[in-house]
Amino acid sequence: MEDELLALQDEAGVELASVVDNNALEQFRVRYLGRKGLFSGLMRKLGQVAKEDRPRLGKLANEIKQNLEKAFTARKEILSRQGSTDSAAFDLTLPGRCYPFGKLHPVTQIMDEICEIFAGLGFGIAEGPDVETDFYNFEALNIPPHHPARDMHDTFYINDKVLLRTHTSPMQARIMENNSPPLRFIAPGKVYRCDSDITHTPMFHQVEGFLVDHKVSFADLKGVLSVFIARMFDADTPIRFRPSFFPFTEPSAEVDIGCVMCGGKGCRVCKQTGWLEILGAGLIDPEVFKKVDYDIDEYSGFAFGLGVERIAMLKYGINDIRLYYENDLRFLGQF
Repeated sequence: MEDELLALQDEAGVELASVVDNNALEQFRVRYLGRKGLFSGLMRKLGQVAKEDRPRLGKLANEIKQNLEKAFTARKEILSRQGSTDSAAFDLTLPGRCYPFGKLHPVTQIMDEICEIFAGLGFGIAEGPDVETDFYNFEALNIPPHHPARDMHDTFYINDKVLLRTHTSPMQARIMENNSPPLRFIAPGKVYRCDSDITHTPMFHQVEGFLVDHKVSFADLKGVLSVFIARMFDADTPIRFRPSFFPFTEPSAEVDIGCVMCGGKGCRVCKQTGWLEILGAGLIDPEVFKKVDYDIDEYSGFAFGLGVERIAMLKYGINDIRLYYENDLRFLGQF
C-alpha cells in the first residue's frame, strides 16, 4: 500500500503541473481529493493492512493528502493571478461591454452654444459673484431705492446691502468701471428670484451681453441679435422688436421670434399669437454711463439679457421648466 500511496502522489503532482484552467483544476480536485476520488478509495484499503503497519501508513497518507491540498491551493492562486484560459470564463468571440458616456445637461449645452455664438462675434466672456451688493445689482443700473422696477425682481436679500443677484447685468457695471471702451462682453451665470411654477424657478441661468464704443446704434443691436437668433434657431426664423421698458436701457425692446412650436400659426404655447418672447434689449441708458464716469457725448452702447432655460425650452420643445432639476435620466438621456 505504501507503494500505491507514493505512486498516487507522483501521478497527482505531474497532472497538477499540467493544469492550465479552472475547469481542469476542478476535475483534478474531484479525481484525487473528492469524496469518491482516488485518494479516498486508497484510504478505504487501510483497514485491510496489518495492524502494526497501520499507524505508519496512516501518517504517510495524511502527509500525502496535506501535500496535495497545499499544491492544489498554490496552483489555484497561480491561475487566479495569471487569469484562467477557460473558454467559458473568457470567450474572445463575445462583444465587449459598452458603458454609457455621461452627457452635459441640456441647460449647460445651450449655455455653451450661446457663449460659442457670441465668442464668434468677438464678445469676451466674464463671470461674477452670485452674492452681489445692492449697488451693483440695482443702483449702478439706474434702479435706485424705492424704484418700482425692484418689485419685478422678487429679490432674495441677505441684508439691506447684500443679496443674491437677480440678473447677470451687474457684470455690466463691474466691467465698465474698471475698463475703458471699446468693450464687448457677455456674462453667463446663475441668478435668483423668489418665483416658482412651470415656467419659473428660484434659481435659473441668464446671459447678459453689452457693447460700448463710439456711435453705437440700435441698428447694431438688431444686427447682433439677428445673427444670434439665426445661429441658435434657424436662418429663416422670424424676428420682431417690440417697445418695452428697462431702467438701464433707453430705448428698450422685447425681442420675439416666430413660435417654434406651431411655426407661427398660433398654439397654446404662444397663446395663439404666433410669437414667443426670448430676450430683452436696448441702448444703454446715459445714467448708467454716468455711474462709471463714461463721457455720454463720446460713447454709446447696447445691452441685452436672455434666459438660458427659456431658450432651451424653445429649442428642444420642453414644456415644463421643472424637468431641468428633477434629474430624471429618461429626460436627461434625450439630450
